[in-house]
Amino acid sequence: MNLRKYLVLVAVMFFGAIGDILLARGMKDLGPVQLNHPLSLIAALANPWVFAGILCLIGFFGSYMTALSWADLTYVLPATAFSYVLLALLSKYFLHENVSAFRWAGILLISCGVGWVTRGPELTRHPQKTEAVGPSGKIQATGDTA
Repeated sequence: MNLRKYLVLVAVMFFGAIGDILLARGMKDLGPVQLNHPLSLIAALANPWVFAGILCLIGFFGSYMTALSWADLTYVLPATAFSYVLLALLSKYFLHENVSAFRWAGILLISCGVGWVTRGPELTRHPQKTEAVGPSGKIQATGDTA
């Protein structure tokens, strides 16, 4: 995997974690929002924290789609799981949330599992079948080529 692909995965991690933190910060300022009052959701866009979070999450989706264009979902999602560590650290020190020992243990378990998943290929290769015209004039599959 080249440097550009690593940078895309890092962008997925950072844009996602920072976007979630900014969005959570803005929504804590606003308080409870009811789905039966959609204007309150639209009004949330005026909060600079919410707006910045949405911009970061747009960056997340752009980098996530880029990563999915060259790698399998089962590779990209675990490869970006370090964002859970980043999210917990930002939640603790920026949002002043209590991150319990059980949550840290779960984050550690997820992070350790990433090592096993990312050892495989980043993209599943599917063999392509070639076709040829047989003696009867019908198209026949002649085998797999890799």
